[in-house]
Amino acid sequence: MWLRERTREDAILGVERGSLVMSSALDLSVVIVGWNAKQYLKLCLDSLIAAPPRRSMEILVVDNASSDGSAEMIEARYPHVKLIKSPTNLGFSKGNNVALRQVEGRYIALVNPDVVVLPGCLDALADFLDQNPRVGDVGPRVLNPDSTMQSSCQRFPSLWNQLCSALGLASKFKKCKLFAGQDMFFLPHDRPLTVDIIVGCFSMIRRETFNDVGLLDEDLFIYGDDVDWCRRAWNEGWQVMFHPGAQAIHHRGQITAPYPVRFAVEQQRSSLHYWRKYHGSAGVLAIRAIMFLHHLTRYGFAVFEGIWRRKAAERSEVRKQVSSACLRDLLFGNVFQRGVAAPD
Repeated sequence: MWLRERTREDAILGVERGSLVMSSALDLSVVIVGWNAKQYLKLCLDSLIAAPPRRSMEILVVDNASSDGSAEMIEARYPHVKLIKSPTNLGFSKGNNVALRQVEGRYIALVNPDVVVLPGCLDALADFLDQNPRVGDVGPRVLNPDSTMQSSCQRFPSLWNQLCSALGLASKFKKCKLFAGQDMFFLPHDRPLTVDIIVGCFSMIRRETFNDVGLLDEDLFIYGDDVDWCRRAWNEGWQVMFHPGAQAIHHRGQITAPYPVRFAVEQQRSSLHYWRKYHGSAGVLAIRAIMFLHHLTRYGFAVFEGIWRRKAAERSEVRKQVSSACLRDLLFGNVFQRGVAAPD
């Protein structure tokens, strides 16, 4: 079931209201925020429309001032999609919040534009929420394009799991709970799991939970919104769960690949914001030391690799640029102006 498209005036009023309103007329609201992701956004929308859920659904897309024709493509190919065109790049959290103030569904799916939603996925997640009234946020099994398993759920950040990641232990011991970092590959993913965090590329959230927890933290321009929101959901008494009966494919990192330095710095800034928010000055000091160690070590390895492995010279140069920018931002800040995700 498709609802009418909103007029521009409706969209503006929705943003100004600034609150979520209960509506029982619609089952599912799918929210997508896109920035120069036309190729992947098309795949995402095609997957939603080719195999729609049995429940009533609306799709809202916020276009963050894309320059690749994303908005024009949606207007031409998907007239039933509610397109919200932002004149500036609002970032991921703020862009989602613009749409979240307008959604009408009982359940709200936040879906990245580089996700392909497999048939039955939305219904499986909604069924799970129907059957588990204390679950406020549920996520599917997320697959890579080659059908291998991607990280779908995580633990909350701690100094120990961040140190394991910084030292490379997490990538070498994914199946070991002690050294696995934030990812939870050490748990069997063949059954529902209660987890700290559902990775933010795709999750479905109960409207009542959103009313309790609130909108995404707009100080997180991109990255970290899932960690922060899940923590707030747990604090409000809601459970967060992984459900393998629903599946989706995520083209992870493809949209951000042309801008590795810019997005690495933004990810680091988001992490520091989380630590300031929940762990105070002592926690921030400790995590900054771990970040500094990580990037200093990574820079040294990149220099060594570039000298001794000429075939890896290009990759090493990118790693050097990423680590150098992150180190400079840690020490001096303002490597990039906040509020711009990538250069034009």
